Amino acid sequence: MRTVGVIVEYNPFHNGHRHHLEESVRVTGADAVVAVMSGHFLQRGEPALMDKWARAETALRGGCDLVIELPVPYATSAAEWFAYGAVGLLDATGVVDCFCFGSESGDIDALRRIAELAADEPADLRGRIAEGLSAGLSFPDAYSAALRFCLAARGDSEAAAFPLEQPNNTLGLHYLIAWKRLGSRMEPHTIRRVQAGYHDADAPAGSIASATALRRLIFGRGRPEAIASYVPPVTLDVLRREWEAGRAPVGWPALKEQLFHLLVRLGAEELAGYRDIGEGLEHRIRRALPALERLEVDELIGLLKTKRYTRTRLQRALTAVLLGIRKDDWRPAALREGLAYIRVLGFTPKGQELLKRMRKAAKLPVLLSAAGGEGAGLGCAGARYLELDARATGVYALAAGAADPRALLRDYYEPPIIVRPS
Repeated sequence: MRTVGVIVEYNPFHNGHRHHLEESVRVTGADAVVAVMSGHFLQRGEPALMDKWARAETALRGGCDLVIELPVPYATSAAEWFAYGAVGLLDATGVVDCFCFGSESGDIDALRRIAELAADEPADLRGRIAEGLSAGLSFPDAYSAALRFCLAARGDSEAAAFPLEQPNNTLGLHYLIAWKRLGSRMEPHTIRRVQAGYHDADAPAGSIASATALRRLIFGRGRPEAIASYVPPVTLDVLRREWEAGRAPVGWPALKEQLFHLLVRLGAEELAGYRDIGEGLEHRIRRALPALERLEVDELIGLLKTKRYTRTRLQRALTAVLLGIRKDDWRPAALREGLAYIRVLGFTPKGQELLKRMRKAAKLPVLLSAAGGEGAGLGCAGARYLELDARATGVYALAAGAADPRALLRDYYEPPIIVRPS
């Protein structure tokens, strides 16, 4: 069974995602799809619209066969470690033959050439990045500029002109860097992203809009039907069900009480111990609190935002405080050791066949719940990351207004979702 891996958030699963799945199967000749999916908190540091089980269900009913969870320290990291965790998990399954990601360019050859340089981190690349940061550039801008300079110096003008500033091109590059560093035998593929851009905030005419635009429609109009023309029926079905149950939609407003409690309680020195907080951001946060006119996370981010402290970086920092992700959890050694388990969120009958193969082929223990981590020999980092996943569920459940205390510990007893053909 030829299997393709995809790296997703599905926040929410929309027609563009369905196109990517269909094209991934077509260009790779795959018979099955394994998806690595972020849990309750996402790569841009924000909470997911629906919980991870609901989103896994949309993935399975939308064309995936097996959904595994990307642990929260990777899921909420910048591109380098987000990609390392996702590609590493696909490789660790032992059953994924290839992986396919969307990009603005659709040019795998250029991306591979750039990844060859970046994966080795030559001294001139590191030096150029440091110069860019010293000049006040954000890390993504400093990184892109340094890569362009080094590629041009090596005579690859085509790769030097590659549009790295486009978000899916950037993620794709980091997927390939991780693939090279891991020494994976999976075949990489990319397909061109169609119509809506990753950050497009407005929904265009037609049937495809970005997830950002769809979330804006949902929160702006206050009803699931606002996105009906841009999503498959399964997404609307699941979103309606979660909405009626009071579990969705979740955004920063639902998390503000938990977050502000921590920001008020923690001193600057304590705040400095959390991931993505440094260079004086801890003092900036403390000064911003009394300057707020409204107790809203978006207003706080607006006061904190600078050229260096982008909205995404600030959201990741606030999520780290909210979930208790400390700098020790984010050190390269901890992140390399943190790929210690494969957590299954759901599967189809075909996915169940893959699971049987994984029992023999996987490089890591396969867990059907967090409780399965006990006695699995995960190591300190792995056990810590599994605990963080479970903690994220509790925090998210409180934000979603959980009335049942069991919802706070759902990771320990919830079995994988099984979706069978209708």
